[in-house]
Amino acid sequence: MDDIHRFGQFPTFAGVPAARLDDLGAGEVDVVIVGAPVDWGATYRGGARFGPKAIREADYLDANGRRPHLPTGIDALRELRVVDVGDVSMPPGYLEMGLESLAETVAKIAGLGAVPIVLGGDHSVTYGNGVGLARVHGEGSFGVVHFDAHADTAETNWGQMHGHGTPMRRLIESGAVPGHRFVQIGLRGYWPDPKTVQWMADQRMRTFLMSEIVERGLRPVVDDAVDYCVGDGSAGIFISVDVDVVDPGMAPGTGTPEPGGLTSRELLDVVRRLARELPVVGADIVEVSPPYDGPGQITAFLANRVVLEVLNGMAERSVG
Repeated sequence: MDDIHRFGQFPTFAGVPAARLDDLGAGEVDVVIVGAPVDWGATYRGGARFGPKAIREADYLDANGRRPHLPTGIDALRELRVVDVGDVSMPPGYLEMGLESLAETVAKIAGLGAVPIVLGGDHSVTYGNGVGLARVHGEGSFGVVHFDAHADTAETNWGQMHGHGTPMRRLIESGAVPGHRFVQIGLRGYWPDPKTVQWMADQRMRTFLMSEIVERGLRPVVDDAVDYCVGDGSAGIFISVDVDVVDPGMAPGTGTPEPGGLTSRELLDVVRRLARELPVVGADIVEVSPPYDGPGQITAFLANRVVLEVLNGMAERSVG
């Protein structure tokens, strides 16, 4: 059976073993993949609830864990013990209840000594992810590197406290992540407004606009980002990737596309670098909307590879 190649969808991410979270013991796994199928927080185009399924299925490689990374020669799915526990139950229309369920799930995973990687879902899920991590690692103990076209620091989302435009503000206000360990990369376009920008500055958040990346180059920007969000006593970093950080010409399947972003190549390289150089406590990839992905599933394939690159960076770090 090991020689059978499944030319089609996998029931788990990259064919890793399926598992029940309640059956896992402390120290048994290194990484747990979990889906958060929700788009109740989206304000423009929906469909991100189907993101976890699309990300899992966007794969044509060997389902038996034989996939060495060409630049490194490392097969992350052999170096790391990775399992997929399926999707968190996200009750339709009840966003806060779903986010709490996600926070509980992430806390259980982190409590096992594993790294949770969450497949979104709209960006509201990052609040649940960050809160869950803080319950285990401690409030203010880790930094966030946030890739996005948008700041997601709105005071409210159409009058509601939670939505895909508010998670970063809620994380800071909750105390889960301090503003001075919060880095955002790739922002552009026509939002947020000056009042929100001032709030971000008051929290000591560090924002790298696309205009600065174009002028300086991505590598020195990431150098600064690493220095800024990780300090003495840090447990590591939480990587949050909104796929709309990438130019919509390369990632059209997303809820709020904004022209002029990173290339796919740049994103893949930088997330692997971060996972190689810094301890990762958690990660998510969000805002993949399959109904808008068009022919070829290019956004879902990119999101799938973002996860693989994070895993490869973690494997590089573990083997030295």
